[in-house]
Amino acid sequence: MSIKKSILESIETKIKLISNTRFLDELEQIGIRMITALKNGKKILIAGNGGSAADAQHFAAELAGQFIHKRKGLPVIALTTNSSIITAIGNDFGYDYVFSRQVEGLGNQGDIFVGISTSGNSVNLIQALDIANKNGLITIGLLGKDGGNMKSMCDYKLIVPSQSTQHIQEAHIMIIHELCSLIDDAFKNYR
Repeated sequence: MSIKKSILESIETKIKLISNTRFLDELEQIGIRMITALKNGKKILIAGNGGSAADAQHFAAELAGQFIHKRKGLPVIALTTNSSIITAIGNDFGYDYVFSRQVEGLGNQGDIFVGISTSGNSVNLIQALDIANKNGLITIGLLGKDGGNMKSMCDYKLIVPSQSTQHIQEAHIMIIHELCSLIDDAFKNYR
C-alpha cells in the first residue's frame, strides 16, 4: 500500500465519523458524562491492550496532567501501567483478569470505566466490563470494526467504521483528544 493511499484511508475513516450525527451526539454525551462524574468526585479507569494500552495511558496523562489549560489534576487511572499488579494477577488468575481485578478493587458506583479495543473482542476487557457493570460503573467502549462482543456491554460506545487496526487507532486518539478538550474546557477554572 502506498503512503498516500494509507493517509487517504485514514482521512476517509475520520470523515465517516464526523459525517455521522449519531457518532457526534454520542461523543458529546460521553464528554458530558465524564465531566459530571469528575465534578461529583468520581474517577475514570481506562484500559486497553497493545497500542490501545498506550492510548489508555495517553488519555490518563492528558487528564491527570494538562491538555491545553493549566488546571487541577483529575482522578484518572490507566490500568495498564503497574507491571507488578498485571504480572501478579496474570500469574495468579490469568491474563483475562488483569483489568477486572483492578476494576473490582478500584471502581466504585458512578465511576467510569473506558475499554479501548480495535476489535471489541478482548477477553480481559470483556471481563472488566462485566465487573464494571455489576458494580454500577458507567461503561464506555472505544471500539472498531463492528464493535465486537464489547458493544452490547457498554452504556456508551463509539465504533470506528474501519477494518484497519491502524486507522481505528488513529481515530481513537482523535476521539481521546476531543474528549480531553471537552473535559479541559469544563475544568479550566479549577485550580
